[in-house]
Amino acid sequence: MAQPSNTSVIKATRYWLEHTVIGFNFCPFAKREFVRQSIRYWVSEADKIETALEDLMAAVAELKKDSSIETTLLILPKGFTEFEDYLDLLDMANELMAMQELEGVFQLASFHPDYCFDGQLKTDPANYTNRSPYPILHLLREASIEKALEYVDDPDAIPERNVELARSKGADIFKAILSDSLGKEAD
Repeated sequence: MAQPSNTSVIKATRYWLEHTVIGFNFCPFAKREFVRQSIRYWVSEADKIETALEDLMAAVAELKKDSSIETTLLILPKGFTEFEDYLDLLDMANELMAMQELEGVFQLASFHPDYCFDGQLKTDPANYTNRSPYPILHLLREASIEKALEYVDDPDAIPERNVELARSKGADIFKAILSDSLGKEAD
């Protein structure tokens, strides 16, 4: 099967972001950055952990250098399709961030087409709060998160509210959005 172009990958990711993350307000500050176009969509060629970590560190360097980029989505369409392989990458990425003394400066959020919260059934609609068209490491500025959370009522309840909302909507609506996002590749 042919790999989609970078443009197609970004188009699918933007569609998912707009219709799921922003559309259901899973992240109360994503819309602002989406509208401001301050999100960097970095399509990685990586299919091995080492290469993905190199791209992650390059994305960190870019964020340090360019304050107009608020956040980076490191999209991994060529590797890490198996969720367990992706979790290995995520663990190593978090370890590398700690070794580089980036904790408190940047934070990683994780998304994957087969995301499944520990202890949950794969069919639980709550998993769709972190399911995306491709594996993604989302690199965020800690200071920006803290500032944005000042304007959110009860920010600690966000994950619980997201789970409740996803379960109330059911998996089919999220499956349709993911399917539509991947259909955007052909547009």
